[in-house]
Amino acid sequence: MTRTARMVAAYRGWASERWPELAVDPYARALGGDDGEAEAHGYLDAHPHMPLYMALRTSVLDDEVRDAIARGTRQIVILGAGYDTRAARLAASEVRFFEVDLPDTQAEKRARAAALPGYPADAARYVPCDFEKDDFLDRLAAEGFDIARPAVVLWEGVVYYLTEAAVRATLRRVASGTHPATRILFDLVGKRFVDGDLKDPRDLEARERVARMGEPLRFGTNDILPILVAEGFRFVDVRSFDEIALRYTGTYDRARTMRFQLLAAASVAPPAQPGWR
Repeated sequence: MTRTARMVAAYRGWASERWPELAVDPYARALGGDDGEAEAHGYLDAHPHMPLYMALRTSVLDDEVRDAIARGTRQIVILGAGYDTRAARLAASEVRFFEVDLPDTQAEKRARAAALPGYPADAARYVPCDFEKDDFLDRLAAEGFDIARPAVVLWEGVVYYLTEAAVRATLRRVASGTHPATRILFDLVGKRFVDGDLKDPRDLEARERVARMGEPLRFGTNDILPILVAEGFRFVDVRSFDEIALRYTGTYDRARTMRFQLLAAASVAPPAQPGWR
């Protein structure tokens, strides 16, 4: 998902400049590069509120990581990390960040990061993983991840590109193979958006544009709770990005194209922190 990863990096950079009170990522635009900027500008016609959406998504997940660290969590896992920079931005004493991704995507991210002045190359433990062939938890354990200790697992910007079977398998592996208080957070989209059952031409264009990037949407649901329960989770919180926007910005605008986006958090046992703000 390299093309969308570069696009997301560009949006995080834009969000940082426009809403620094929500998200600050000083590395994002440089990591995305000119190609990421071009992808972001192209997608903006279909999804004009994408920079705010990215600011909110970044802010919520950053807050989760900070709060977890403050309460003693010492392991942060980023599945499908792309050009994530949390290991550099949110580093803390004795906290390990693990970035898990396809070898080619990871190699490109590392090369771009190495060219950035001040970017800490050793901030994360890079875990190359072919999700079609490798067990990501085994790969993590081989790099020092302790399955007996709680963790936060971020699965950002990935789920909707996978099949339902792949989503379920990943969730099941986290629920069954990590500490019960481990908390996984991921964003998802509604079923109508994935199926193309849409009235707004901008929604259709947003859906079709990612398909033209070679990354078609495959999974969407209007109710993730049954899936999470079936795969072993018992503590679940799901919020729409309209709700998150209201909480973080104090505003609600029906015209914002965030109506299909959701954020879910789940754990098997009560999480170490009380939940997002």
